[in-house]
Amino acid sequence: MKTKLYSLMLACAAIPLFSQVGINTATPTATLDVNGTLKVRDVPAATALPGYQVLAVNQGTTQVFSMDPALLTGASATNTSVYAAKKTSGLNILSLGTLPADFQPVNFVQADRNIGTASLFTNADGSYNIPSTGVYAVGFAFRYGTGLQASLLSGAPGIAIARTRAAVTTLIDTRPFSGINLALAINLTLSDSSINSLYSFQAGDKVSFGLVDTGNISVTLLGSSVASFYIYKVSN
Repeated sequence: MKTKLYSLMLACAAIPLFSQVGINTATPTATLDVNGTLKVRDVPAATALPGYQVLAVNQGTTQVFSMDPALLTGASATNTSVYAAKKTSGLNILSLGTLPADFQPVNFVQADRNIGTASLFTNADGSYNIPSTGVYAVGFAFRYGTGLQASLLSGAPGIAIARTRAAVTTLIDTRPFSGINLALAINLTLSDSSINSLYSFQAGDKVSFGLVDTGNISVTLLGSSVASFYIYKVSN
């Protein structure tokens, strides 16, 4: 009886000495090394996805499976940064003293959107509000009048995308309208232009879409012009 008691005491005393426990394996390589399926009865909720591998719990069997994180961003996921708008009538340009003198944004408003959340856009200055820091795909297309003018526009008018950060506005991309000289003194301005690229933004930035060097832009032709843009986040 004493021998059995001593043996039990020695076994209990030895338990804290082992830092790794294996189930179905004699050579554990972690604090708990399970060679087999796993059931978790209580799983706390995470507020973010910190790693590259996801463990999913079957709610019926409580069995845990590994899962590709890409599945979380499949067709059922929603990209809340997506916004697109098009203006086909009533187009004008805004004169805002807070922006560079050579840049005037198109008077886009929330009602012009064809996809996206209205709260992402500010009517007063015609700007899209960046909801979170990251890389965004941006496109801006503009057709001045019919897109073809019978004379060359003086200066260097064109389209531009501007970013306002901490009350400082910077032109991040521009495309001038191009002109050609033909025989018999025929001059043409090709006033149909577009910009499509990727840009890095910070949360709280404002993105505006407009024209530069507008001194020779006709208000009458603006009324028959068409403008559209899209923007959405593609990466952190």
